[in-house]
Amino acid sequence: MTSPTAATAAAPANPRSRVITASLIGTTIEFYDFYVYATAAVLVFPILFFPTGNDTTALLASFGVFGAAMIARPLGAIVFGHFGDRFGRKATLVASLLTMGIATFLIGCLPTYNDIGWWAAFLLLVLRLAQGFALGGEWSGAALVATENAPKGKRAWYGTFPQLGAPLGFIIANSVFLGINFLLPHPEGAGQRSADFLAWGWRVPFLFSAVMVIIGLWVRLRLVESETFVKAEQKGAIRKFPLGTVVRHHWWHLILGTFIMLATYVLFYLMTNFTLSYGTKAADLDTASAAAQAAAEAAGESFDPAAFAAQFYPGLGFGYTDFVLMQIIGVVFFGIFTLLSGPIADAIGRRRLLLWVTALIVVFGFTFNLFLLPHVDPKFTGALVQAFLIFGFMLMGATFGPMGAVLPELFPTNVRYSGSAISYNLSSILGAALAPIVAVWLWAAAGGSPWLVGIYLSAMGVLTFIALLLSPETKDVDYDAELGVGVTGSL
Repeated sequence: MTSPTAATAAAPANPRSRVITASLIGTTIEFYDFYVYATAAVLVFPILFFPTGNDTTALLASFGVFGAAMIARPLGAIVFGHFGDRFGRKATLVASLLTMGIATFLIGCLPTYNDIGWWAAFLLLVLRLAQGFALGGEWSGAALVATENAPKGKRAWYGTFPQLGAPLGFIIANSVFLGINFLLPHPEGAGQRSADFLAWGWRVPFLFSAVMVIIGLWVRLRLVESETFVKAEQKGAIRKFPLGTVVRHHWWHLILGTFIMLATYVLFYLMTNFTLSYGTKAADLDTASAAAQAAAEAAGESFDPAAFAAQFYPGLGFGYTDFVLMQIIGVVFFGIFTLLSGPIADAIGRRRLLLWVTALIVVFGFTFNLFLLPHVDPKFTGALVQAFLIFGFMLMGATFGPMGAVLPELFPTNVRYSGSAISYNLSSILGAALAPIVAVWLWAAAGGSPWLVGIYLSAMGVLTFIALLLSPETKDVDYDAELGVGVTGSL
């Protein structure tokens, strides 16, 4: 462990530009890796890893593996949080980035179901769990690097930079997928996935992550510990078992943090995964049946048209390329409102801003049928869907941006990594792990209408609103004063 004297001398070597770059580039890479999987979970994995013969079952199986990573995230939060609170933020951030990068690269090397049968799905699950484990430690470390090095009165503003990695990672990941899909031949039509894309093109975004990880490691290895952590170390506040301390002394804030983050998670995964599934699924049975039959034949499976028709429910019928471009336009607003939310939260307070935004999320959930039902004029349908994506991602930026400050501020320095990481990632189980599966189930239950999915979002928004009402305002929390219990003793 770095001695307090040496660390104190080195602390000024963290200039603001390095803090912003390190917190931004790391989360951009981590979210890029995560979104590459999320996109493949919709477009590729149901066909290549889960050829059940029914597109709904295959999609649910793919989303099940996607959600499994969320189960691994709290474990990653505990492990990385322990080391981050005991030995510092830098080494932990490097380890989480390496873990995520290696797992993502190996997914790009996996054989498919046609090569090794269901072992392919099992290996995909293992690597997906590794991704979740890594992301469990990434976000909190990046948020702490940003906020613990922030100037006075600008903590929420600095906290938006690791949050900005989410929209940037999304744009980069989907742009890579779009570029590959565009460059490959499309004998079935420009809007469809090509045979080459399914054969090998989908692997390129996963393999490309290795280049991004090298860049991220170079930036993060240049960091030194924050003065806040060094002061906690000097005053004997570092705990031998941070998890025990945070559960014993800060259990209420763990619960509040988990539910404060809930609506944000549900909104985000509905705006990305669900809308991509709903938007690109065929709007009529004949088109969907022909596509499903072709996929079954390619996988060497039998196809039952009657059984398929009995379980069919419609989508909007957009081509993959068209819909992802619409999503990217929406995500631009996600990034803009993420940055705008920081100064506003610094000015009026985190709690007040989030109460207003969460109330708007509740209202937004009731508009799904207004924006997402097909109309006779496809251009009108497209305009409504684009408006829906822009509004949804604006709300996403406004609620996600302040989280980089809110969750760390709920906890003192000696358990800040563990507390914020556990809250953030427990919420991922309630929100991100369940949202895609619940959304598909509700979509099917409503016969292809998205209105129940919107009600689900509104209900989660109500839970977050209640948690915010019960939570304190953290705008004026003093990091230097809030070092943690037992400053002069040992656990």
